Amino acid sequence: MNTHIHSQNQTGRPRVEKTEREWREQLTRDQYNVLRGKGTEPPFTGRFVHEKRSGTYRCAGCGAELFSSETKFDSGTGWPSFTEPADRANVELLEDRSWGMRRIEVNCAACGGHLGHVFPDGPGATGERYCINSCSLELNEH
Repeated sequence: MNTHIHSQNQTGRPRVEKTEREWREQLTRDQYNVLRGKGTEPPFTGRFVHEKRSGTYRCAGCGAELFSSETKFDSGTGWPSFTEPADRANVELLEDRSWGMRRIEVNCAACGGHLGHVFPDGPGATGERYCINSCSLELNEH
């Protein structure tokens, strides 16, 4: 069961709505499994786990700006980790009680795509670790 913690689309953009067929045509199988099916890629397999280039990480589903490389850090968990979103309004947080655990799910506020989870064990001022699937992201270098 998921409970909304912060679900209002505050991106200033209309919510991206597509049919399941449109999503399947646009996304790779892995992207679809994670973004639309709330799956998780295996640890240490994603293309951004060890990424060092600077840029903006965007949603692979809709292009919304999600994270800055300036907040990326090596958590040792096997997934790209960030201390905070580029703009909190661009992510929605939901309580996730699946798999017998209580976690906070992170979704794209613009398209509702599943990104990963946020945990209270990160470094820095926020104390948060946004643990995000690589296949949910695209990197725009700068």
